[in-house]
Amino acid sequence: MKRNSGKVEITKILRELGEKLPKFPDGRIDYSKSDIAPVITVFVKYRDKILLLKRSDKVSTYKGKWNTVAGYLDEIRPIEEKVLEELGEELGIGEENILSIRIADPFEFKDSRIGKTWIVTPVLIELGKEPEITLDWEHTDYTWIHPDELKNFDTVPNLDKSLERALAVRENDGE
Repeated sequence: MKRNSGKVEITKILRELGEKLPKFPDGRIDYSKSDIAPVITVFVKYRDKILLLKRSDKVSTYKGKWNTVAGYLDEIRPIEEKVLEELGEELGIGEENILSIRIADPFEFKDSRIGKTWIVTPVLIELGKEPEITLDWEHTDYTWIHPDELKNFDTVPNLDKSLERALAVRENDGE
């Protein structure tokens, strides 16, 4: 599997937040009452399509919106490990089907409607074969789309910006 490590170190941000915020019993950072949170947004690509997931009414934010695999960066460890964990949990996809993982530079945006600033690290993974998708409680539906169709969906904020960044890393990687 090909990997790139991204260009911006998010470990410093996690250390700073980890010192200020409460932790779950297992040591992960609890962002539930925080006004800032670092997350990954993972685009799953097979051939010329990406996977979109519809968020369930059981998630805390953006119920019913279309998104991708996503998760809080709630502990200090390599982003690739978090990506693999989220893919397994949310879709039932294992590492054996992943050809590459590309990590884009994070960007920050404030969603004033919910009072949270997100530090989003976009990620693109490419699959070797079409997976059998097994959704968990976070999503109710999925669909494969061409990237230019994203504008036709009611998505979480800035998903288009995340996709643009993730695809740019892939195209400019030089491999």
